[in-house]
Amino acid sequence: MPPFNARDCTRRTRGACGRPRGRAWIHGAALAAALTGIALAVPTPARAQAGPATATPQVVRLTIAGEIDPVLADYVDEGLDRARTTHAALVLITMDTPGGLDTAMRDIIQHILDSPVPVAVYVTPAGARGASAGFFILLSADIAAMAPGTHTGAASPIMAVGGYPVSMNDTLTRKILNDATAFLRSYAGHRGRNVTLAETAVTDAKAFTEQEALDGHLIDLVSPSADALLASLDGRSVTRFDGRSTRLALTGAVVTPIDMTTRQQFLSRIVQPDVFFVLLLVGVLGLYVEVTHPGLILPGVAGAVSLVLALFAMHLLPVSLTGLLLVGLAFVLFALEAYVTSHGILAIGGVIAMLIGALMLIRSPLTGAGVGLGVALGATLPFAAIVIVLMRLVLRSRRWAPQTGVEQLVQEIGEVTEPVAAGSAGLVFVRGELWRAVAPRPIDKGARVRIVRVDGLTLHVEPVSPPPAA
Repeated sequence: MPPFNARDCTRRTRGACGRPRGRAWIHGAALAAALTGIALAVPTPARAQAGPATATPQVVRLTIAGEIDPVLADYVDEGLDRARTTHAALVLITMDTPGGLDTAMRDIIQHILDSPVPVAVYVTPAGARGASAGFFILLSADIAAMAPGTHTGAASPIMAVGGYPVSMNDTLTRKILNDATAFLRSYAGHRGRNVTLAETAVTDAKAFTEQEALDGHLIDLVSPSADALLASLDGRSVTRFDGRSTRLALTGAVVTPIDMTTRQQFLSRIVQPDVFFVLLLVGVLGLYVEVTHPGLILPGVAGAVSLVLALFAMHLLPVSLTGLLLVGLAFVLFALEAYVTSHGILAIGGVIAMLIGALMLIRSPLTGAGVGLGVALGATLPFAAIVIVLMRLVLRSRRWAPQTGVEQLVQEIGEVTEPVAAGSAGLVFVRGELWRAVAPRPIDKGARVRIVRVDGLTLHVEPVSPPPAA
């Protein structure tokens, strides 16, 4: 059969061109079937999106407890990022805080507002509070809730230096208050909160119980427990910060609590007042031991590391300069106790100074947090004993005779083997060796002499007995 030519189809009969057309149709049908099978095997975007909707919803639970600091802000930020990557249905932040640093608070709020996952902040348990910076965080959430017996508010900003509030002139006070209220209005209005009432927590330091906050439209609901809160939120429509509406599907939700990482737990421990005080004492004591006993190495390394960690904590904690100076004064008094005969007065004064300094060392205007009395006593007394004992050992060692080198010859007794004349040197036999010796006056052969000083390879001697008779 001649090869098929498309141009011939116009001249040939329908049957002549039918066979080639039939083969092409068969090949096209086979190709279409194959493509259809591949299309059915690969999930479409609509199916891919429909899959997670039928899966068990996930709720990520974070905890804000204690003062809000950069370490806690880092923990919350990482938790929100994890909720985003795992496509969680909700982030539940349980909170009990007296407040904290403004920078850390703003960092947390920024991440809450930017979170693609809805965020619920819940002040719990009974007796808890979301005060000061916690009030700002509570109002920034998509859902604000409180447990019975809790309160929030008292969000007036406080300027503190050395851990203590400082007075401000009217201009600076208005500037800080206006900045805080403007920041609160910038997001609370988008959340549908009562902005006018919320501003009174800043301008008048007003606080609210959970019922007052609910009646004043500061929060969305009051719930007795986290489980009850999740049950009441199931099926609820939430308006996000960007205006989008999201319906929460929390039926059978699995709550995944996220704890701080090892690094965050370590850093949060360092910024605790008691740990900071102990690190400060260990650092000073370690360097002191290394200076007074060179070559031990371990105390110096431990002291340097402890001091660096203490400086890191000092950067975050409201450290009082007065308390720091009292701790330094106590160290000086302990050292003087070993040098001066004070019958214990200097040691007692050092203990009192260190105790008062420890109690004044850290004081936050938001809380009464500081070094505990038990930790102050338990660290001060051993520290005082170690410093006094080490200083006495150092002072006693200065009176010891040298045990190595030529200095050990001082006060040794030798015998003159070659007379020592005025202005010229003789020879002295001491410790089995002959040494060149000089004296302020002549000394005859055979006389016994005492070495008073060593100058290079020359001994300075003095007679201790008259020379033997000829």
